Amino acid sequence: MAESPLRRQRRAQGELETQVLSALHTAEGPVTAGWVQEHLAADLAYTTVMTVLARLLVKKAVTRRREGRSFVWMPTADEAGLAALKMHRVLDGGHDRRAVLASFITTLPIDDGQLLRELLDQADNEPEA
Repeated sequence: MAESPLRRQRRAQGELETQVLSALHTAEGPVTAGWVQEHLAADLAYTTVMTVLARLLVKKAVTRRREGRSFVWMPTADEAGLAALKMHRVLDGGHDRRAVLASFITTLPIDDGQLLRELLDQADNEPEA
């Protein structure tokens, strides 16, 4: 059965979260969900923006504070930080953390494996706080 041309294409997983985080990073300070909605390229309902912000809050990628009768939102993570949070969630949800890491590492392209080695060496050489 052919899909209707009017039917919207499904977004890639995390695409809305990335767009919302990008909008928050362009703000000069804490902003409302309405501000985020106005500054997104996509035409999204206010409730959709609130849902994405709530999911990001659970993932600790944003924070919020009450101002008057609403909340203002701030990013705690950039796009790389959000990806790292997702990776932690996968590792924390696995039954065998070692197996997940081993599988990930053995499938890395050579250049990424070398970069990972360099980053691990760098992390080992940093003084502890």
